[in-house]
Order: sequence, then structure tokens, then C-alpha cells
Amino acid sequence: MHILVTGGAGYIGSHVVKQLIENTQQSITIIDNLSTGHNATIESLKKIFDENKKEGRSFTFIQAELSDFARVNEIFTQNSFDALIHFAASIVVPESVENPLKYYMNNTVNTTNIINMCVKHKVPKMIFSSTAAVYGDAKEIPVKETTVTAPINPYGWSKLMSEQVITDACAAYEGFDAVILRYFNVAGADAQNRIGQSFPNATHLIKVAAQTAIGQREKMYLFGEDYETKDGTCERDYIHVDDLASAHLRALEYLERDDKISPNIFNVGYGHGFSVAEVIETMKEISGVDFKVEKIPRRAGDPAILISDNSKTKKVLAWEPQYDDIRMICQSALAWEKLL
Repeated sequence: MHILVTGGAGYIGSHVVKQLIENTQQSITIIDNLSTGHNATIESLKKIFDENKKEGRSFTFIQAELSDFARVNEIFTQNSFDALIHFAASIVVPESVENPLKYYMNNTVNTTNIINMCVKHKVPKMIFSSTAAVYGDAKEIPVKETTVTAPINPYGWSKLMSEQVITDACAAYEGFDAVILRYFNVAGADAQNRIGQSFPNATHLIKVAAQTAIGQREKMYLFGEDYETKDGTCERDYIHVDDLASAHLRALEYLERDDKISPNIFNVGYGHGFSVAEVIETMKEISGVDFKVEKIPRRAGDPAILISDNSKTKKVLAWEPQYDDIRMICQSALAWEKLL
């Protein structure tokens, strides 16, 4: 099998590629424009591939823009892909509020085109990187896959629109099947510290807290203490990136099944949450640094609570997380920042 991974030089994509290399026989081609991914990550993945060489498979990196439709068509024409795992997207919620067209063009338009490429070139399987942001300020906690979707920012809408395109394509085109994975708050890094989150100007809480703990940032901000939560700060379902990555391998297996439903949607989280204040305190404890935290008003587009119901994912995908420990997640993120 030959798998195309868009955004494979990025944070989540690279961890999925790592697990594909280590745990499967698949050939892998990555397309990435390196706007948020890194050449260093590709080099690390090449090294992992060389350490896990298996006869008859390949590892290829192509630097390209998904908005260059002619180039994307050329890549599909020159290769025979058996599955697509689509990560490439813009992901910063506040930026999506300030610059929504960037998100609709990069996330929804480019996703629509790559689905078109799959249909045109008979790529039968797709796994789509979606988000819990599609639920918005959910009235049902924990959120199920059947919970009403009501995004409260353009990022969430751009992903939900892409989900609709996938749903319609699966219904219209025989032989095209998909799994949609709705991620909750992803954090941490590879346990062996080979790859991690290298996103520039990161806004992810745990990465920002780790950067502040090692002095890379003078201070960090806590956005809002007036939410209807246990301590007034937002509550989120934090999942280690390697557990999220393993769900993609289970999803590939699911797409091989005769009894699959297509598209099928799965929440990927731990089913419980921590507040922003609790995460900051955890990072202070494990780092031994009482770093500066400035409390400021809420930012646009942040729901109060987002926690998953992951029971369907565990049952249908036979997915079992291995790293459900907020201290371990924070420790791996801190170790990666120290290495950087």
C-alpha cells in the first residue's frame, strides 16, 4: 500500500508518519509546503525510515502547495496512491477570526480539490483531520459524534464544511470511503524526543507553558477567568500526540473492513478534561519553575468546555490510548522544548 500524507512535516502528521514507518509495511509520500512543518522533521523521519527499512517500500517528500492544483494533479498522475491522510490546514483559532478567508481557502477549498483528486485518480480511502471546534460551545458534555455541530469560529466552520464535502463525495462516488477524526487538544511529543511540535508562534497551551518554563518566553497569558467552569478557566480534553497518531492507524484498518460505514466520524480524546489553570500548575510543578502568567480577558472563539465522549472510537476502532497522563504529556512537551 502507498499512502499519501498531506502536511506530514507538521506536528500531528509527522507523528502519524512515524507510526506508519514503525508499525506498518506501507510506502509513504509526504506533501508539505513547510509553512509550519520543518525540513528537520523530514530528516528525522528519513532517519526513522532508514532504521526501519523493509523491502519494497519507499519514503518520499515533495515540497508543494496544495493550492497549486496543477502540481497536485501532476503528483497524483505520477503516483498510484491507495490512501490519503489529509492534515494540511491552518489551525490557529484567533487568526481564523481575524483572517477567515485564509482558513476557507486553505482548509475548505484545498480539501475539496484533494478529494476531487482522489475521486479522479481512484484513490479509494481517505482519513480527514478534523477538530472538536466543529462542536462550538457545546451544550452536551462530553460531546458525542452525534452532538449538534455549531462552530463559533471560522476555523471550526472551515473544517465542518470540509466534512460535508467528504460526506457528499462518499455518497456520490462509489469506491471512495472516508473516516473523519475529530481531534481534541493535542499535546506532548515523541517519547524518544525525535520529533515534536515545532509550529512557529505556537498558541497551544502546553507548548506555550513549556516555552515559558524554560525562559524562551518572558511570560504567558491566561485568557479569561470568568467561564462557567470549576475554576473559571477553560476546560479541555488533552490527548498525547502519539495516542492521536495511533487512532489513524486504527482508522486505516477500519477502512479495510467489509462492515465499514463511510464516512464514519470519531472523536479522538481521553473523555475527561483539565482546566487551563490546572495545566499551568502542572507545568510549573514538573519544571520546578514558577514562571510568570498574566491574566487577561477572554479571546474570541474559545468555548468554555470541550471534552470528548470517546466510547465509539474505542469500541469501533478498537483504539486504546497509552499515554493518558497529564504529567507525562507536559513532561514530554517540556523535554522537546529543552531539546529545541
